[in-house]
Amino acid sequence: MTKPALVFSWEMFGPYHMDRLEAVGRRLGHLYDVVGLEVGSKSHTYAWDSTGGGQNFRKITLFPGQSKADLSKATVYRALLRECRKADARYVFLCHYEDADVFALATTLRLMGRKVINMNASKYDDKPRILWRELVKSVFYAPYQAGIGGSHRTVDYFRLLGLPKDRLFIGYDTLSLDRIRRLSGMDPAPGGVPFADRHFTIIARFVPKKNLFRAVEAYDLYRRLAGGAARPLHLCGSGPLESDLRAEVSKRGLDGHILFRGFLQEKGIAETLGSTLCLLLPSLEEQFGLVVNEALAMGVPTILSDQCGARDVLIRSGLNGHIVEPDNPEGLARYMLSVAGSEEEWRRLSLNGRPFQALADSDFFAESVERAVAALGGSKGDPKRAPATEREAQPSGQLSGSQG
Repeated sequence: MTKPALVFSWEMFGPYHMDRLEAVGRRLGHLYDVVGLEVGSKSHTYAWDSTGGGQNFRKITLFPGQSKADLSKATVYRALLRECRKADARYVFLCHYEDADVFALATTLRLMGRKVINMNASKYDDKPRILWRELVKSVFYAPYQAGIGGSHRTVDYFRLLGLPKDRLFIGYDTLSLDRIRRLSGMDPAPGGVPFADRHFTIIARFVPKKNLFRAVEAYDLYRRLAGGAARPLHLCGSGPLESDLRAEVSKRGLDGHILFRGFLQEKGIAETLGSTLCLLLPSLEEQFGLVVNEALAMGVPTILSDQCGARDVLIRSGLNGHIVEPDNPEGLARYMLSVAGSEEEWRRLSLNGRPFQALADSDFFAESVERAVAALGGSKGDPKRAPATEREAQPSGQLSGSQG
């Protein structure tokens, strides 16, 4: 007997999309045909290497060698609908609700009696909101019967836009921690690379919302505070602000102290985090911040902006990292000094991250998918209960004391 399908669609599959679908396939593949629909194998936003097929799910690329941005909305809509019908999709998980093709697909599937679930990481506080735009947005959310969000703030935003409270779950922004560890080829902190040999790291696109000029300012302050004991900063990424950032680094006399590493693929990110003392993520706007998950995989503490959705779920200030305002470079600098100046403190932060790792892992996404399907009348694949919201989702295990 043919199994009904769970269908997940994204513009292009990066490594973490594959992680999530592999986890869903492991958990629910005996009940459902798990299908991943990739619109195109290229992206104008992310420089990912095109990924291969999946082991625990079926991956379908609708337009190989193309980017969704180069295709008409009608073309994408027809292709997505055709594959959903071919797969006998019972539950369809969609991202980018605001795209006309996605809205048309969600509406059509809902009229056909299919269950439609939104995947998103947006929060109300990501940017200034205008009432009439939110009212229009609620129309675009109308076809959806459930949602899987990145953080508790996402769930609250879902509710504002009209999704039912009892069908909202977190766990969207996850990835395979095991994959990161394998790719790194190193033991996670506080093992592996010695404390004295570790550096600060930023992994981000070079765009305004990442707040990188303020990060350079904070690093400059940190160097003045630390003197000869200051550690280097590895700046990993690419984007339109690169030439301006390089000029700012040179103007401050930080050449050789801030190292531009370029855009890193998944293995390069894992290896860099394996030798990192602390991850910095000072964004002005950040729906979640998946690099925090990657840092947790390698036992690396994070200093991040309070705008990041990851702080809701994965970081507790003073416990396994620090939270700082994005307009507070001195606060960031002093947190850097604290982490870099004491191995005992660094080990404590590192070890206290371990209980949060389950909430960063793609298995948590699979549990949330199961909960969403069950809430919409489907079968559960595993009796283990997943947390419904961030308030329920609490890390388990022992937190280290001052000795780490």
